[in-house]
Amino acid sequence: MKIDNLTAEEQPIFELLKTVMDPEVAVNIVDLGLIYEVNLLEDKKEIHVVMTLSTRGCPLGDTIMQNVEVVVEANYPDYKANVELVWEPEWTPELITDAGREAIG
Repeated sequence: MKIDNLTAEEQPIFELLKTVMDPEVAVNIVDLGLIYEVNLLEDKKEIHVVMTLSTRGCPLGDTIMQNVEVVVEANYPDYKANVELVWEPEWTPELITDAGREAIG
């Protein structure tokens, strides 16, 4: 996964995504392990976020993805957010960070 080797320019975007919550569990999408990649494409003026959802039938999936776009574009107004939803690798609870587990209780 690309989040293991983010550039200095991509790291703040990744941190920014911690402000996007999954309303069903009240935990941010980073700590839930839903973010797989963050790519700052300087030449295209685009921020590409690869993410998944905890289930394919997540009723708030579209809302979460829209929130990612809004947060990125509000903080990087010269860039277009491109959110790509993927199902591979499949999300599992093992992807939840320690902070996420603590927040869930």
